[in-house]
Amino acid sequence: MEASATNNKAGSVPVTVAHGDGIGPEIMAVTLDVLREAGARLAIETIEIGEKVYLRGQSAGIEPASWESLRRTKLFLKAPITTPQGGGFKSLNVTVRKTLGLFANVRPCTAYAPFVKTKHPTMDVVVVRENEEDLYAGIEYRQSQEVVHAIKLVTRPGSERIIRYAFEYARAYGRKKVTCFVKDNIMKLADGLFHNLFREIARDYPEIKTDSMIIDIGAARLADTPEWFDVVVMQNLYGDILSDVAAQIAGSVGLGASANIGAHVAMFEAIHGSAPMIAGQNVANPSGILQSAVLLLLHIGQNDVAETIQNAWLTTIEDGVHTPDIATEGRTREKVGTKEFGRAVVARLGRKPKELKAVNYAGGSAKLDMGRVLHVSERPEEKKALVGIDVYLHSTSRNSGALGTALTSRTAGLAVGLQLITNRGVKVFPDGQPETFCSDTVRCRFVAEKGKVLARTDVIALLTVLDKAGFDFVKTEQLYEFDGKPGYSMGQGQ
Repeated sequence: MEASATNNKAGSVPVTVAHGDGIGPEIMAVTLDVLREAGARLAIETIEIGEKVYLRGQSAGIEPASWESLRRTKLFLKAPITTPQGGGFKSLNVTVRKTLGLFANVRPCTAYAPFVKTKHPTMDVVVVRENEEDLYAGIEYRQSQEVVHAIKLVTRPGSERIIRYAFEYARAYGRKKVTCFVKDNIMKLADGLFHNLFREIARDYPEIKTDSMIIDIGAARLADTPEWFDVVVMQNLYGDILSDVAAQIAGSVGLGASANIGAHVAMFEAIHGSAPMIAGQNVANPSGILQSAVLLLLHIGQNDVAETIQNAWLTTIEDGVHTPDIATEGRTREKVGTKEFGRAVVARLGRKPKELKAVNYAGGSAKLDMGRVLHVSERPEEKKALVGIDVYLHSTSRNSGALGTALTSRTAGLAVGLQLITNRGVKVFPDGQPETFCSDTVRCRFVAEKGKVLARTDVIALLTVLDKAGFDFVKTEQLYEFDGKPGYSMGQGQ
């Protein structure tokens, strides 16, 4: 770890910086040069993360001393990194976000027409993405020769704070509407929880308009008519995909910046990857990480420097000084490389754009009420009752009727009885359809008589019987009711 300063002045703010992999070192060097020339009051601590660390045998891609730096500075400016494919490597981006509790990913997607080509010249959308849960929890299991399970993890506290963050962001920055994207017509419990909380929390912000969309038509509408949206809040996977879509249709993913906000630490990074295929060629656009550095400056209250850099960057774009990814005939006056673009921004420090809207951050940073965001609502304790169990069996037999008959016979007399069997979520017993395609893992649902509550010993008794009968159970899920309402989904076709 190395320490340096962009401007060694009293009151310099410690910031941890990682130069990353691929194009990372090139675009970070440009960004730090612009920060230095603009007078940013930062004390830089440099750490090494990513591919080199992975290849030294550290499967997390980050070493203990780097964690110490992040906990000390509580600010992270990170260039893109490369995660080796295959093996036991986990995404360092996801690891850092979750380890440091960076629950909110904020991605502004703004058009810079007519100087950056776009079909949506008035686009100005902010995607607020939940950053820790959903399928990005990374919980997966291989159950058989043919079947892998990935768990979509959604919690009430996690959903509540990202939704409230979106509303607080809208309030702080004068945004007029918040839209929620979900898929609760299919995932009625997981996405249903998120959607219900959105409706509930929206009542606390009556001055902000709200709407919600199913993710598929919402994605189509965002790609076709982004002017419809202002702030969009969604779960992790949806947000990851659609923030890239939004950035691209605004002009280029290469311009996209992001802030990852937690209760104690914040990380700022470009939304694009490490692009190793163009590394070292001096063609990468440094704008994404430079724009992220502007977000960092606003976060720590150095609005004067943020304003100077942003207006210089806008002036550079307006003057037609463009990297190859955004160069267009008729608008690009000078196609430049990475280093030259950085020098062009430095040369324009102190200037403001004439056609693009100049920024004015003199009023101070918008302050979100993080105390309100992080407050978890107290709710009455629900009565929880165990009423059944789903048992997943590895079964190479495709004869669901015979399997159902055998299970019914073997479990007769127990506190639970076989209700149905599903394969890939579709009911195949009783009354399955011959056209249904089946894999080698089935879900067998055993339930108690209506009104009866099971004990854990009833579950153990069932599994003991199945084991002695030679059934290969690979996973179980207990079925609960909460205040009399099922806490589990029905089988498709049930």
